[in-house]
Amino acid sequence: MHGYEMIQEIAERSGGAWKPSPGSVYPTLQLLEDEGLITSESEGGKKLFSLTDSGREAADEGPDAPWEEAGRGVDWEALTEIRQAGFGLMEAFGQVWKTGSKEQREKALTVINDARKKLYLILADED
Repeated sequence: MHGYEMIQEIAERSGGAWKPSPGSVYPTLQLLEDEGLITSESEGGKKLFSLTDSGREAADEGPDAPWEEAGRGVDWEALTEIRQAGFGLMEAFGQVWKTGSKEQREKALTVINDARKKLYLILADED
């Protein structure tokens, strides 16, 4: 598998709970190759990575896959609702920021900052 494919696969297997960055994946792949746990070969200008026999043994002996842990106990329905609410909020804020007057942008910024404070107050059990 190519590095980018691995990133996508991990995101899919974790249900979107974990999507590693290229800045963490590629150095890790290099380290695993240096340790003899994977090999790489060029294919169409990209590196294709494969487990070696010792890499497969290490994977079999190791702990659960991190994407399994990342997705364990997640309320996927609630997570979807939260993401939609957050994306909707940022979309509305972006519209005000792009098309609103200076006064409207200042009001929108106040709303965002107030919302952040109110969310922390929820954790503090304060109104």
